[in-house]
Amino acid sequence: MNSPTVRYILECFVKPQYVSEESKQPFYLTPWELAMISLPYIQSGLLFAKPPGDCQEDLIKNLLDGLKNSLSLTLVHFYPLAGRLATRTEENPPFYFIFVECNNSPGAKLIHATVDMTVSDIVSPNYVPLVVQSFFDHDGAVNHDGHTRPLVSIQVTELVDGVFIGCSMNHVIGDGNTFWHFFNTLSEIFQAQGRNIQISRPPVLKRWFPEGQDPQINLPFTHQDEFISRFEAHQVLHRYFHFSAESIAKLKARANSEFNTDKISSFQSLSALVWRSITKARCFPHDQVVVCRLAVDNRSRLEPPLSPNYFGSPIQTVRAVTTAGELLGQSLGWAAWQLHQTVVNHTDKSVSGFVDRWLRSPLIYQRSRAYDPYSVMMGCSPRLNKYGNEFGLGRALTLRCGYGDNGNMDASPGRTGRGSIDLEVCLEACSMNTLESDEEFMAFVSCPI
Repeated sequence: MNSPTVRYILECFVKPQYVSEESKQPFYLTPWELAMISLPYIQSGLLFAKPPGDCQEDLIKNLLDGLKNSLSLTLVHFYPLAGRLATRTEENPPFYFIFVECNNSPGAKLIHATVDMTVSDIVSPNYVPLVVQSFFDHDGAVNHDGHTRPLVSIQVTELVDGVFIGCSMNHVIGDGNTFWHFFNTLSEIFQAQGRNIQISRPPVLKRWFPEGQDPQINLPFTHQDEFISRFEAHQVLHRYFHFSAESIAKLKARANSEFNTDKISSFQSLSALVWRSITKARCFPHDQVVVCRLAVDNRSRLEPPLSPNYFGSPIQTVRAVTTAGELLGQSLGWAAWQLHQTVVNHTDKSVSGFVDRWLRSPLIYQRSRAYDPYSVMMGCSPRLNKYGNEFGLGRALTLRCGYGDNGNMDASPGRTGRGSIDLEVCLEACSMNTLESDEEFMAFVSCPI
């Protein structure tokens, strides 16, 4: 059966409603951000049901008009997202400098598309339909493409009985925290319906660099081909597993009990379960080295800490390493403790050490090495406000992401809140089928969504 095709109706570019003096200056990129220049955009969005009885034509027109106006106002506060990446080079002495030019571009992009599908077609299957990847702009793009592509795009895809609002953001300029901060502000301004409001959480746009560091970081390259790679990902299945608050509490209690501690968090417990279960599903030999990577927000790690509203992508990955035999031979609590220690040891000293080493020898992350077949990557955060976003359509039914690599996991708060977690798991078909047959893993899964 052929997959439905998304039809693109119109697209337009949106600039900030007015230009601030600050936006006329270069927006400098930190080592954390430049390291991700070869990785993909962030893609996430919300599925809404169409309200019954409304004139559908007016509904979509009002939604698009409201989003266009709200996006223009939101970009006043998040003005770097209206820009493009730029590179300045010199030959003698060699100089290669990437930054954001904030006001010399057409702006952000707003897209209207349609697809002949229902809400049920999206949420009922066990696996996310492949067509959902077309609900996002920048499919297959890497962050360096932000030289010519928008740094943020909003795509409104109209279904027969629903609407999907998908956002794609350049990962160099924003991490998950900044992504949802922007989305929350867009929703806040949309709901104000044209009233002049003071947004509740203005972004902090002042850049962080080590004391004395020139923000114009000279990269040791002469051409993008030296550090940009296009990685053809393996075909994977995407499935969402729902863990109720009660299930998460039981998992946390078990992990702490097994290691005789009370310090292991809910997310570390869930990550340990996922790491062990996927390692088992992949049927590795006992001596195979396996890795669990966790995305860590550096805002609170620095001394003094950055504001939670700091705009940018101040993240790193930390990792726990062992062998398949040891991971599966030890308890869930043991695995969770390895992850706990990895996170606890990520202090201001280790963050500053990474930055210092990177400045001496810049390293660009490559997607082919970030998602190897022996690793799992736990990304995003179940603490972010995702279901609080409304656009005149009521509360979202569910959340969906764009493409994902083998072994990539994204955690979100469950729609019901109260500590529940929805976990997107991306795996090759054989491993996914084995995972679904794992009684220990599925015992903690409340229901598929």
